[in-house]
Parts: sequence; structure tokens; C-alpha cells
Amino acid sequence: MKPLVLQGHQRSITQIKYNREGDLIFSSAKDSKPSVWYSLNGERLGTFNGHIGAVWCVDVDWTSTRLITGAGDMNTFLWDVETGNSLGKIPCNSSVRTCNFSYSGNQASYSTDRAMSQPCELFIIDVRNIDASISSADPVLKLTMTEQQSKITSMLWGALDETVITGHENGSLRIWDLRAVKELNSVNDHTASITDMQMSNDGTMFVSSSKDSSAKLFDSESLMNLKTFKTERPVNSACISPIYEHVALGGGQDAMEVTTTSTQAGKFDSRFFHLVYEEEFARVKGHFGPINSMAFHPDGKSFATGGEDGFVRIQVFDNSYYEYVFE
Repeated sequence: MKPLVLQGHQRSITQIKYNREGDLIFSSAKDSKPSVWYSLNGERLGTFNGHIGAVWCVDVDWTSTRLITGAGDMNTFLWDVETGNSLGKIPCNSSVRTCNFSYSGNQASYSTDRAMSQPCELFIIDVRNIDASISSADPVLKLTMTEQQSKITSMLWGALDETVITGHENGSLRIWDLRAVKELNSVNDHTASITDMQMSNDGTMFVSSSKDSSAKLFDSESLMNLKTFKTERPVNSACISPIYEHVALGGGQDAMEVTTTSTQAGKFDSRFFHLVYEEEFARVKGHFGPINSMAFHPDGKSFATGGEDGFVRIQVFDNSYYEYVFE
């Protein structure tokens, strides 16, 4: 399994996303330049220039025409994917930690950090007709997190764009009814900050990763904990295969401890677990630091990881992967 290494970012990768077809990969990093790449050959098509701080999150809509990014410079940008031009900039009161387009592409959500005496807030905006006025337009919905609800660190849209699922710094998961503007349910199955959440192909389940050294599978409507995948290191990202009952986990030590540890001891591997039996069956090495984000290709035949070392690596599965049968 020879990897394709995408080199271009100057600092740590924070998030990677495939578009719906899987021919493009979008990456955000701490170098303030979100990028778009061909997933087939690793060619960088361009960067989206406008941020002046670490870019924490990135998402592309289902038509691959618009991109949304959020950064530590307290701005959310909307971009034209084809031209790389900014369609609008939304100033915020603190760093923007998460951003996502809804499934329809008509709305987008983003959340801000609790910092500088500002509360953590979740915003829903209408992105059907974007122009310069979006910077001063009122959001469709704004939710303010209380001290007990903790800071939002990850977010997903629920079914039919009617709900939003949020993962929090205290390990809790919450589901919000956007029409009634209320919290429907919350669970506290994780014991440390949630680092990533990714939905299954059919939208019925999602996997969450956490600094409590585990990833968990949840029902996307009831938030029932279905499965738990345990490791010995903080898990920074987790994703579900679109074609097999497999879950991939990525993580490693905290970044500040990396320089004192060798690659082998740092556990910087991509780790594969069976979705049902919760047993680990494979590891893939590669990064020289923790994996911060990972995603399966929409066809399930490869996966991509973004690391603290600033590289995005694409691994195409060997034939042995397809021959694998869980005993």
C-alpha cells in the first residue's frame, strides 16, 4: 500500500474533507491557507486566500461549488470552489471552531469558542443567495451554550436538515431541534473532549472520537451508544467505511509531547476496527506526528489522513483488504 503524500501546507493539518464524488480533497491547516487537491494524483489545484489565522474547519457542499471555512482570526469565509474567490466573510466574536453545510446545501452552521468573555455560540445561516451583505445579515438561528453545556468542538447535521448534533469539550453529545429551537437529548458517554464526529453513509449512525482514548458509535436520532472502540492514546479522528463494516481511527499523543517520542512509540498509526465486533484488525503507519483528521473516500477503496506533520496522505487499499473476512 504505497501512499500518495500531499505536500503544500506549512503547518499542522486541522481537517480534511472529500467532496461527494471523491475527486477532490479539501484541507485546512494552521498556516491560514485552506487548499484543494486532486485525490487521484495529489496535485494541489489552489488555495483559498483570505484568512490570517489558523484555519480550524472546512466543509464543501454536495455540489462542490461552495466551501466554508472557520478560523482563529474570528472569521467565517464562504468561497467559490471553482475560482477560489471569497463570496462573503462573516466576522465573529471569537475563534470559529466548526463549520458544516447542511445536506440540502441551503444552510450552513458554524460555532464559535468560549473565549475573551464571549460565550460559545452556534449559528445557522442561509447560503442560497450569498453576497457581500452576508457579513451583516442576521443568522437564521443562534444558540448560546451555557457553562454546563461546555464549548462545541465538533458538529454534524441530522436528518432532513431539521436537527444539528454537537460534540462538546466536556465529552457530552447534544441534539438540537432547529425548528423548535430546543435541545432534544444529551448523553455523556465520553469522559473527555470530543475531537471529531463523522456520519455513516446512510445517515443512521455516526462515530465520535475523543481524547478519552476511545471512539464510539451512536444512533443519530436517539444518541444511543451502540459500540465502543478502545485505544491507549487520544483519538483525534474517526470515520466509517461506506462499503464495509469497518471503522478507522487516527490519533496519537498530544502535539506538545511529540518531540520527545519516536515514531514507533507515539502510536501515530491509522487503526482499523470491525464495526460490529469492536476488534482491531489492521494498522497503517506513515505520519511523523499525531493524525488530526481522517476520511474514507466515498467509494471506500482508499482513505486520507492529515497529520500534525503538515502532510496529507492518501492510502489506496491492497487486494488483501477486500479479501479480508472477519473470523
